[in-house]
Amino acid sequence: MGKELKDMTNEELWQLFPIILCEHNPLWIDRYRITKVEITKIIASKNIERISHIGSTAVKGLIAKPTIDILLEIKKDSNINKIIRSMEAKGYIYVPQESNPQPHFTFYKGYTPKGFKGQAYHIHVRFSGDHDELYFRDYLNKNPKALNEYAKLKEKLKEKYEHNRDLYTEEKTDFIKQATIKARQEFKDRYKP
Repeated sequence: MGKELKDMTNEELWQLFPIILCEHNPLWIDRYRITKVEITKIIASKNIERISHIGSTAVKGLIAKPTIDILLEIKKDSNINKIIRSMEAKGYIYVPQESNPQPHFTFYKGYTPKGFKGQAYHIHVRFSGDHDELYFRDYLNKNPKALNEYAKLKEKLKEKYEHNRDLYTEEKTDFIKQATIKARQEFKDRYKP
């Protein structure tokens, strides 16, 4: 019998789930919308400030890991433990973010001890007000030059770090930070609560 995901090292997980990049799939927006409705039913709309499609699958024309990233902004009075239990009961894997205080955590779906199964999802949970991903998404959607630069960077890093998700992500950080600064200047308080 093989190991459960929670018992695997990062290196084992990276081998099982390598970086895969593919062309933009117009079905991703539909899958996001379906999952948004599902999440709203699971944790109740009274706990939700906003649900947004983020990440590369939310940027038309951008190559992406075929993982749908969703930003779930919850209200400050939400029962975090109940949210975690409810999402786990529906098959989502709870992933705490040790370096960030709650409610900064993630849920995964589409991952099994044998590899990907179906559509992969990452649900990033936060209190309202942490919107860098929304600004970055909008900046790429509006700026083809930045989108092309980011696509080239992702392809280069995939070749270098196919089996190291941490370094793949870390090496994109400077580009994302610089683009987000420009986006915040351009879009001002677009996502202010």
